[in-house]
Amino acid sequence: MPPKKQASALAQRKSEQVKQQQKQKTRRIIWFSTVGVLLALCIIVLLIPTKPSDNSDAFNYAGLPVLGDPNAPIKIVEFGDYKCPACSVFNELIKPQIQSEYIDQGKVAFYFMNYPFLGTDSDTAALAAQAVYHQSNEAFWSYFDALYKNQGDETKEWATVDFLVELAKKENIGIDYDLLRKDIEEKTYQKEVDEHKNKALQLRLQGTPSIFINGKLFTGNFGDYAEIKKVIENELKGE
Repeated sequence: MPPKKQASALAQRKSEQVKQQQKQKTRRIIWFSTVGVLLALCIIVLLIPTKPSDNSDAFNYAGLPVLGDPNAPIKIVEFGDYKCPACSVFNELIKPQIQSEYIDQGKVAFYFMNYPFLGTDSDTAALAAQAVYHQSNEAFWSYFDALYKNQGDETKEWATVDFLVELAKKENIGIDYDLLRKDIEEKTYQKEVDEHKNKALQLRLQGTPSIFINGKLFTGNFGDYAEIKKVIENELKGE
């Protein structure tokens, strides 16, 4: 091959090599950029805090114990554990204020769902309360108050079948006590208790008591009635 043609061929091959190197460099830049963007997105997602979800139509109100008029404009749902000391405080100090100012006035309907997690007897107490509810909604609330007023140490197993049945008799709540014992021992309403607990887990609740006001999780201090009252008033105003 003549020297001129040979030089031209070498120059062409060199030019092609340079183009190939540039293409490879471009591909590497695009690849690393894509990976970098994906990693950044993953980090952002991981840094976003997980919040309990609110769901205005999450509850089957008709299947829950209710205190007050079911047609009231405000619906409050409490998730609780009968062994939970904080639940006892809420139900002995805060709920009576809600009842006198809103429930008895037909403005609030108060509902309860079980979130038994402190011990095996949390589940037993929930089974007892559900059994009472299925005999009488009115008796349920008398028993509900009695459970919290007679609450034992949260670290000990106190909610036994015998204790739960004897408490119902002592409070004279007017139900079939033999049927109550049977329903607890045979776990007649275990499915309902499990459904309540699964709903609490689905809503990512961090503990008890957890309170929903018209389907929205109350995120303030459950021990501060003024905070709860403010939310109720805003709901009544449609705010």
